[in-house]
This record gives sequence, structure tokens and C-alpha cells, in this order.
Amino acid sequence: MINKWENNVRKVVPYTPGEQPKDKDIIKLNTNENPYPPAPAVRELLDSYDVSAMRLYPNPDSEVLVNALAERHGLKPSQIFVGVGSDDVISMAFMTFFNSEKPILFPDVTYSFYDVWADVYRIPYKTCPLSEDFTINPDDYKQENGGIIFPNPNAPTGVLESTEMIEDIVKANPDSVVMIDEAYIDFGGKSCQSLIGKYENLLVIQTFSKSRSMAGMRIGFAMGSEKLIKYMNDVKFSVNSYTMNSITQICGAEAVRDEKYFNETVNKIIATREYSKKKLSEMGFVFPDSMSNFIFASHKEKNAGYIFEELRKRKIFVRYWNKPRINNYMRITVGTEEEMNSLFKALEEILI
Repeated sequence: MINKWENNVRKVVPYTPGEQPKDKDIIKLNTNENPYPPAPAVRELLDSYDVSAMRLYPNPDSEVLVNALAERHGLKPSQIFVGVGSDDVISMAFMTFFNSEKPILFPDVTYSFYDVWADVYRIPYKTCPLSEDFTINPDDYKQENGGIIFPNPNAPTGVLESTEMIEDIVKANPDSVVMIDEAYIDFGGKSCQSLIGKYENLLVIQTFSKSRSMAGMRIGFAMGSEKLIKYMNDVKFSVNSYTMNSITQICGAEAVRDEKYFNETVNKIIATREYSKKKLSEMGFVFPDSMSNFIFASHKEKNAGYIFEELRKRKIFVRYWNKPRINNYMRITVGTEEEMNSLFKALEEILI
């Protein structure tokens, strides 16, 4: 029986995150976390942090982090917006910019939070089918719309689209805000940040969860025109001024400053990814050419759901979706070389 008050409940099908097993004796390759620790300066800062500062509210402008990001990306602080993970940033951007009665556009195979946010905020949306090779057809994004968002590289496929193709889409949509979700851009792509100066309606979103090893601290940011960022901050300060805690702000700034460590860990992951592609190919897997920190793989003979369950029995976790078009694919996060070799050994047993 449904109570009358439930008629006024905003009902949505929630996003399902990757499993976070409590058992520590596992190989966790299911949520695209970085297998290496954050920059050493982050540890040093935490060791020396004055906990008495916790009694004070954090800086609502996140000034120390915003300034570090602006310097690193060659932008003004007024062109940077920070939030509690890129999910928070994207959610705030949906609330701020997608208020037309026209549907927003995003791919049919993509980050599965987009339709959740659209449902939460009552935003109409339309999905555009990816090609058979999981690439975007730019012509699909030249129809009437209330906004556009897609990841680059895409998730869960890992496919990277060119900056030229993305500029073509942005140029064709001067009346809409176009958001490019660059959660994985540091693992092999060129950021669209270079287009911000040309297009006032372009918002580029990145995260510290992947390439900067700080998923647990929840840091995301957006780069765009001063006008876009001001609109987002106006909404943010109307909802909650104190979204990012003080420790996260200063740790994030320290991580941004250590460019050498950042490059070292990213290059390690790239090298392991390329090694893993070769090994998986030798074992009969096929996959798009991933430019992210994961590989979206399908075996020529064995069903992905079966392989997923067999790996799970061996305490190796990967990601699997029983959804149209992708129900014979697994998304495998690139771990350390040792973790990947354990995966390959398990796969050899399973594929016999």
C-alpha cells in the first residue's frame, strides 16, 4: 500500500557504484581507483595537521585549492569551480545549466550517473547511440537540445575522441552548455581546456579520484568561462557554502603542486595498461583502444558474466553490467603490474 504522502516523493532509480568489499584480501580492479598512494607531500601535511583547526568552518571559496589549480592550468581563479568529487561538480552543473524544456543529450553507453541526475532534477534527456566501435557520431549532437554532456575518454569504453571533433560539437551548439567530463584525460588524451578561451559555453570537468590517487578525499573541479563559473558558484552558495572541508582543500593543493610525482604514477599506469592490452589480446580478448586507466574487454568465446563470477570466486573484482550492448564486456581497472599478473594467472585458469 502506498501512503498519500508518498505521492509527493521524488522517486528515482539510484546510481549503483562499484562494489567496495570489506575484505582486504582481494585484488580490487572494479572502481578505477589509482593503485599508487597520493603525492608524498599529502602524507607530510596530514602528519603535521593541527586538528584544532577542525573547530572552524572551511574557506567557502576553497581559495588555496582554486589558486593552485588556476596556476597549474594557466587560468584565472575565477575560471575554476571546485566540488566534492566530479560527481558533485557535474550535479551542480546539471542544476545550474540544464533548465530548458528541450532534452539534454548524452551517449547511450556512458557514465551511468547522467540519467540519474537528469531524473533527480526532472531534466528531459535523449541518448545518442554510439557507433559499433563505441565512437561518437558528432552529427547526433547537432540536433536541437537543452545541453550536452559526455566523457572523454568515454566510460566505460575508454574510447578517446579528438579535440577537433569535440570543437565541432561545441561550435554547432552556441545556444547550449556543452560539458566534457574528463575524469580519465590524464591517461592518454589532450584536454579540451584549450578551447575554453574560444567558447563561452564550454565546461571542462576533471577529478582527483583517478590520476591523483585521492578518490577517498572527493575532489573535483570544472574549468570554464568566468560567466559559467560565476553561475555555478551562485547556485552552490545558495545550497551549501561549506561543501569542501579544510583538510581536503590543502591536501588537494599539495597534490597539484607535485607535478613530478603526478607524471611518474600516471606513466606507470599507462605502461601497465599497454602491457595488459597485449596480454589480454593474447588470451583472446577484444577491446576498444583504451586511453584511460581501465580496459573494456570482451572474450571471443567465454561469456563476460561467467568470467566476472569466476574472478570473484578468486577474490579478484572487476566491473560488469548486464545491460544491452555491453553485457558481454568487463571493465578492468589497471592496477599494479603485480595485480595485473595475478589477474592474468586467474584468467588462464578460467579460460581453459
